[in-house]
Amino acid sequence: MLFSDPRVAEVFAEYRTRAAVDQRLMAELGPAGFARRDEFLLPVGEDVGGLLHALVLAHRPRRILELGTSYGYSTLILADAARAVGALVITMELADYKQAYALERLTRAGLADQVDLRCGDAVAMIGADAGPFDFVLLDIWKDLYLPCFEAFYPKLSEEAIVAADNMIEPVGARESVRIYRAAVQAKGDMQQVLLPAGQGIELAVKWSAGNAKL
Repeated sequence: MLFSDPRVAEVFAEYRTRAAVDQRLMAELGPAGFARRDEFLLPVGEDVGGLLHALVLAHRPRRILELGTSYGYSTLILADAARAVGALVITMELADYKQAYALERLTRAGLADQVDLRCGDAVAMIGADAGPFDFVLLDIWKDLYLPCFEAFYPKLSEEAIVAADNMIEPVGARESVRIYRAAVQAKGDMQQVLLPAGQGIELAVKWSAGNAKL
C-alpha cells in the first residue's frame, strides 16, 4: 500500500512487521493462541485496507465511524484517506490500552487530529452520537455486529457505505455473520455485495426508497 506521507508509510511498515510476527506466534501457539487473541494484531490486511482507503477517497464522507479500533491498523488507513478528503474518523474500542497504542502511532504519523478516539461500550457510544455517519467500518467481535448495526442504522446518511469485515473467515463466526447479513437485507433500503478479499468484506450502501428500485 502506498502512502504519500512518509510518516504514515513508516508507521504502517511497523504494523506490517508486527502483523507478520503475531501471525507466526499465533500459528505456533495453536488453539491456545485464541485465548490470547487480545494480545495480537488482527488486521484487516493490505488488500482490504487498500479497498477501504480507495472507497473513502472516492466516496468523500464527512464522518467515518470505525467500530473496533484495536491497535489502530485500519484506523491509520482510514485517517490517511480522511485527511485527503477533509473527513473525521470516529473510532470506538472497549480496551483502553489498545487505543493508547493506536493513538501513539497516529500521533507519530501526523494523523491524530483526524481521529476522535472513544473508549467504552460501542452500542452506548453510538447511541450518544447524533450522527450522521457517512462511512462505517465494522470490525468488532462478531456477536456485536447486529446490535451495533441496529444502533447506527438510523443515523446513516443517504448513500452511506457500511463495510463489514470477517464475513467469510473465521468459520466459527459465521452464525453471527448470517444474522447480521439478514438484518441488513431486511431493512429494504440497503444494497449488499460480499467480496472475497481478505477474510471476506461485505459492502452495503444505503439508498432511498426510490433509488432502491434501480
